[in-house]
Amino acid sequence: MIPMEEALLRNLTPAVLAILVRRGADFAAAEDAVQDALVEAVRVWPGEPPRDPKGWLVTVAWRRFLDATRSETARRRREELVDEEPGPGPVPGRDDTLWLYFLCAHPDLSPSSAVALTLRAVGGLTTRQIARAYMVPEATVAQRISRAKRTVSGERLDRPGDVATVLHVLYLVFNEGYSGDVDLAAEAIRLTRHLAAVIDHPEVAGLLALMLLHHARRAARTTPEGILVPLAEQDRGRWDTGLITEGVRILQGALARDRLGPYQAQAAIAALHADARTTEETDWAQIVEWYDELVTLTDNPVIPLNRAVAVGEADGPHAGLAALSEVDQRLPRHTAVAAHLYERAGDLATAARLYAEAAHEASNLAEREHLTRRAARLNTDRKP
Repeated sequence: MIPMEEALLRNLTPAVLAILVRRGADFAAAEDAVQDALVEAVRVWPGEPPRDPKGWLVTVAWRRFLDATRSETARRRREELVDEEPGPGPVPGRDDTLWLYFLCAHPDLSPSSAVALTLRAVGGLTTRQIARAYMVPEATVAQRISRAKRTVSGERLDRPGDVATVLHVLYLVFNEGYSGDVDLAAEAIRLTRHLAAVIDHPEVAGLLALMLLHHARRAARTTPEGILVPLAEQDRGRWDTGLITEGVRILQGALARDRLGPYQAQAAIAALHADARTTEETDWAQIVEWYDELVTLTDNPVIPLNRAVAVGEADGPHAGLAALSEVDQRLPRHTAVAAHLYERAGDLATAARLYAEAAHEASNLAEREHLTRRAARLNTDRKP
């Protein structure tokens, strides 16, 4: 199937799923029926493209659902659904995508299950694609999705959903970046754009802006060999100015509504980085102020850690180390931040030792190699 048709299928998936559920289908059964319809579309559409793709998918998915329900034990109830099968024609224009977002971010789901269900039900990805993206066995993802579908089946969501939980799930997807044959960062941006189209909320706009501003630096973040390039050493000419412009525009619109939230504040920090031609020209004092705002908005323990780095740039490395001393030493990257600040302060022996310790603690291979190289370089520079 050509990419345009694949993109169309993925965009239509949440609406088709929601229509089946609204007609009375159990969520788990409806999701299975939609997946069957997508497989059929991949087989049929290249030779026989439908005039109404959404209507075609709804019709095929509903018939698959009815075929499955006929074999169930509660035949009498399900025969009523057969009698109610809608005739051919345009499907309602109602968009229940927002309802699906909240359903997939159900509070009883673990983060990994919520992410998997969101990618499957809202994103239209197959179980195999999700497994490859997260580099875990397909059976593991299938189990997560199966458990998640059982959890959310029967939920009506007749009360307002928790936008913060939905955004957290999307942010988890974005932070996975890229692996396998699915670009999760791009997929998270696509889903967040979709969410922004169906809900008017400044934090949704803030998250979208944050993703765009971070994604704009992607090409400069690693070397062709996959080695991490720190922000200060990145070739800013490789940053995507189109994404930066869009991100700043979306952020400005969100901030103008005067309902500040953590994603807007993080996006403001990313925008200040994007606005500077060099690390030295970065408005670090304003970045510290935004981190101070974030400390009051969220209890995320990573925020004070990042703030210490910004303080080290704004007021000097010793001030940064003083700020870092107030941060929990058990946090991931605490040792790496300390190493950076000691290097800035000129204590290369301590910095090299801490870089080596941080490399040992790192869970990411690229980060581990970067920290190891940093330690080796400092040890070499110290030799007479």
